[in-house]
Amino acid sequence: MRRYGVLLHVSSLPSAWGIGDLGPAAHAFAESLASAGASVWQFLPLNPTSTFIGNSPYSSPSAFAGNPLFISPENLVRDGWLPYMGLDDSFFHLPGGSLCSDPAHVDFEAVTKHREYVLGAAFKRAEHALPEHKDFQDFCREHHYWLHDYARFASIKQARGGCSWVDWPADLKLRDPDALRRWDEQAARDMRREKFIQYLFFSQWRRLRETCAGLGISLLADVPIYVTHDSADVWANPQYFNLDEDMNPLTVSGVPPDYFSETGQRWGSPVYKWDMMEQDGFSWWKERLGHVLVLADMVRLDHFRGFCAYWDIPAAEETAVCGEWVDAPAAALFKALREHFGALPFLAEDLGVITDDVRETMHTFDLPGMHVLQFAFGGGCAADNPDIPHAHSRNAFVYTGTHDNPPTRAWFSAASGAERENFRDYLGQMPATDSAAAAMARLAFASVADCAILPMQDALNLGLEGRMNTPGVAADNWGWRMIPEQAGAARLAWLQRLARVYGRLGSASVWRDTSSGLLCAPGQD
Repeated sequence: MRRYGVLLHVSSLPSAWGIGDLGPAAHAFAESLASAGASVWQFLPLNPTSTFIGNSPYSSPSAFAGNPLFISPENLVRDGWLPYMGLDDSFFHLPGGSLCSDPAHVDFEAVTKHREYVLGAAFKRAEHALPEHKDFQDFCREHHYWLHDYARFASIKQARGGCSWVDWPADLKLRDPDALRRWDEQAARDMRREKFIQYLFFSQWRRLRETCAGLGISLLADVPIYVTHDSADVWANPQYFNLDEDMNPLTVSGVPPDYFSETGQRWGSPVYKWDMMEQDGFSWWKERLGHVLVLADMVRLDHFRGFCAYWDIPAAEETAVCGEWVDAPAAALFKALREHFGALPFLAEDLGVITDDVRETMHTFDLPGMHVLQFAFGGGCAADNPDIPHAHSRNAFVYTGTHDNPPTRAWFSAASGAERENFRDYLGQMPATDSAAAAMARLAFASVADCAILPMQDALNLGLEGRMNTPGVAADNWGWRMIPEQAGAARLAWLQRLARVYGRLGSASVWRDTSSGLLCAPGQD
């Protein structure tokens, strides 16, 4: 089925509370997508983020927990977890500061303080009723396999001043059963608070997913291949990670030098002990991916090559240059997942240098891959580039760019002479800067690939101010937000017409042909 969608992280939605959340704006955005004929909403990982590690959704203290920053204050009032007051009341704002000094950018420190305050107030109001609250108790039982250890981890970490779990007292660090039992008793209230916050996130997410399902919008989640060392996942399952006797990584993850960085990318996450995972039938991966499929209809597997072979970097190395490729059991893993799930609703992020074993794995398990059009016009002859539209396969997703790329307008502004010439020759004319994003979108929609995805920044024809992430750069990422006037359905109307022309119109769309002339992105002359 030919379809199209938009890539927009939850944090980038407009709201009055400093960051996008799961409240009214999220439901309104889903309605805007449906009215524009889109049928896919792709977002980045939903896990908690930290100001200490750059606010990246790909670095989290949990691969299972939801991000508390995304809990909607409006929904807390509506659901009775907070008393009703005017939403401009000082109760919802930090004394002496604004959450929205720049409505187009997230102030993560201010937002974090605000959510801690608001969620603390909600818990204080609710805690007396939680022992008898059926939905909360059912949630705790259903998610016990990850939730209890996450609540332990978060409460210990808070009590220890935020220090890494490898610096905790040995009995807690090494998970002595008696020490854990004593902690459960000592910190029962703090752990219940963490569980309550997760209950709020998953309750609000379930409501958003129901809205999307009713509108014919499929949700496409994103799963990083690795997890952060200082996380509940590694602390609770050290046997699955390549750690030394002090629980520090022996080797870490990353990629060798590539398009994005001359020294590669040293991610720093511990690599897996794949032999241990295979011995128990990949149970951790079944739990992890099964959990994400509760949240979404399909899952993008980031850095798919790492399932076939991974770049193994000695932990002492400061860059990713001095690593080596080590084989991983992709065939055994995906065979086990297919036996467990039946169909495999996965999208393989197969960007960069892709080897035969990756292609074979994708073919064997019928996994679609990705094409990024910004990569199609670099280097030598565009006709030989695997990302060029005429080389696409039907079982694929085509993107104008991703969260790691600049918006297409900014890409075109900074493109080399050779890239511009290749782009011009392929289009048949040299586009103006204002029309580059619309031209690239047309190529994506015209592709034979089953699904075309546009970052919202390209749908809005934004420049460099809309960049979400610059790989290899630690600061000033992940903060871009739509302002309210960019979020309405009218800004997506040009995509509806484009989808109709190229046969990608979602079944939930009501076609209204109110335009004339050429298909133009917002702001294009």
